[in-house]
Amino acid sequence: MQPLAESTRVHSRRSAERSGSSVKWFLLFWILMIASGVYAVYSYTNHLKDQVLNELGSQSQQQLTVLKTDYESKIAVLSEQVKELQSTVQTFNELLTFTKDNASNKTDNSNKLYTQLSEVKKQLDSLKKEMDLLK
Repeated sequence: MQPLAESTRVHSRRSAERSGSSVKWFLLFWILMIASGVYAVYSYTNHLKDQVLNELGSQSQQQLTVLKTDYESKIAVLSEQVKELQSTVQTFNELLTFTKDNASNKTDNSNKLYTQLSEVKKQLDSLKKEMDLLK
């Protein structure tokens, strides 16, 4: 029975060597698959992060452009209003000067014009403050 026992031992050694070798290759294959999966996930995450950052940058740039144009249009409108009010104030000043020169004791038109001039100056000051806030 010894020759049979020896042949089974040799056969079991060979199969153990083969199975040990195939287990090593199998584990190596799975380790490589897991490592490549981790690398793929990492690369894809970086790609998505870059893409999101680019999109956010372009969106914020568009919003800044819209805000800038809106700001500039508001300043232009306020500048026009200030110019109109300045011309109105100048006209009222001339009228007030003329009225004071020609006023008699019977009329009180100068007070009315002075009140109107005061109101226009208040409006002008408020518009200037608003324009300064926008700047």
